[in-house]
Amino acid sequence: MLTRIKGGRIVDPVHGRDAVGDLWIEDGHVVEPPADPKPDEIIDANGCVVMAGGIDVHSHIASGNVILSRLLLPEYAVAEAPSPDLYPFAAIRRSAAEVGCSYACMGYTTVIEPALAPVQALTTHLELADIPLIDRGALSVLGNDDLLLSLLRERESPQAINDLVALTLATSRGLGVKVINAGGAVAFKEGATKFDLDDEVPSYGLTSRRILTALLNAVESLGVPHPLHVHCSNLGIPGADKTLVETMAASEGRRIHFAHAQFYSYAETEGGGFTSAAARVCDALARHPNATLDVGHVVFGPTCTLSLDILRQFVGRKGADPRKWTVVAGDAEGGGLVPFVYRHRRGTSALQFAIGLELMLLSPDPWRVLLTTDHPNGGPFTAYPRLLHLMMDKEERDRELSRIHPVIRDHSSIMTIDRELTMQEVAIITRAAPARLLGLKDRGHLGAGARADVAVYRDIPDRTAMFSAAEAVWKAGKLIVREGEVVDRADGKTLSLGIDVDEGMARRVDAYLHDRFGAGLESFNVPADAFRDRDPFRMEACLN
Repeated sequence: MLTRIKGGRIVDPVHGRDAVGDLWIEDGHVVEPPADPKPDEIIDANGCVVMAGGIDVHSHIASGNVILSRLLLPEYAVAEAPSPDLYPFAAIRRSAAEVGCSYACMGYTTVIEPALAPVQALTTHLELADIPLIDRGALSVLGNDDLLLSLLRERESPQAINDLVALTLATSRGLGVKVINAGGAVAFKEGATKFDLDDEVPSYGLTSRRILTALLNAVESLGVPHPLHVHCSNLGIPGADKTLVETMAASEGRRIHFAHAQFYSYAETEGGGFTSAAARVCDALARHPNATLDVGHVVFGPTCTLSLDILRQFVGRKGADPRKWTVVAGDAEGGGLVPFVYRHRRGTSALQFAIGLELMLLSPDPWRVLLTTDHPNGGPFTAYPRLLHLMMDKEERDRELSRIHPVIRDHSSIMTIDRELTMQEVAIITRAAPARLLGLKDRGHLGAGARADVAVYRDIPDRTAMFSAAEAVWKAGKLIVREGEVVDRADGKTLSLGIDVDEGMARRVDAYLHDRFGAGLESFNVPADAFRDRDPFRMEACLN
């Protein structure tokens, strides 16, 4: 079927395109204009903006912690709005159907779960497979597990570390590697409540820096397309900016991506409080072209913070609102859930909100600073349209800022920033740059041969409304959203990395697991027959 999307403003920064024109789709891909065009379907996009489908690099949409959050906060799942007939549970908050439908209606077509605990791989992938309409992927977590730390303690060869990382990726079906407070979870189990980059992990004699370095080297050596995805130590505390900047320097030129950088952009004040360090973080980013980050923007309202960083979640439990929380100290990271409410008139929340905007607007390079809310930690991903509006419209931003706690005037620079993001920059931070970061060459752009993941938006001054409900969305050439409503079913794929496994390391890990747990490597696999007659996976290639 040949489809012509006619007369829209095509915004494709990868190919330097920003002009009114036509886009052609055939057999699930973008194609060159035919020599003798006879489209089967013509879509009038006059007055609209046409972009590639959105890509979110960091959103907690499936995992053991996501499931536990539903049990901890059942009141957040209550829905009174009717569900679309196509997905009867899509109005239930935090459900797999709600995730897929909400993202698709905003024009997003690919989303990455950033915390795939290997021991929860099957659970996570079963949930990912249930999310409709979008492609998914997940990042396998390493950095606090006994086997890796034991190999490093015994000074095993870099090749042994590489083989273990590759085996973990293959077994858990990850798309990349994530490290969460390297060594911090182990230190917490030994009584630590604070853990810095050069602190030593008890019982292993390793610093967080050494663990991080080993994983940076492994990701580079294996040719994993996505750089090591790093959740630093000291998240959310005054002075965390020092940790972020030091960790950036510790990468020593190797590719590195920093998760939810807003939660590290806090400079400590003399009284023990904090002030914005967004400018310092952006200056450091300008000095380290090897580094990228996503923001982890805070938005106002209730949410549930969830993380495998059990040290930080345990320390933060006292701020739970409502007053209930859970922390599970598992064999590696475990997990922690702490509900929280970000309030307009609370100084801390207001400053966090302002810092997120500062990071985006002071960014030295839109290709390296990406929009996320660390869903649900900073707030729901459904806040993206509003955040884009504030970044694109200075007057709207000033109105919003006038309604929140005035601490932002003295402890951030947000009121003095005049920059407004262009439509090209929006396409970069939500499409082109995430695709490049993940190594997904078939999406994030509208060049010939790209997957026909396409979003069309009515170009109106109210950018919140514009980006909240896409005029039309195609997934692999199939129209799935019309006028902000899901109109057809579509099953996306879970993207995972095709990577070679060393059989010697597989036997070694199998023996280790049998000795430690009484069950071997097979118990940690994600078997195809778990999905019955479905094949939810699509393999992506390594760089090597």
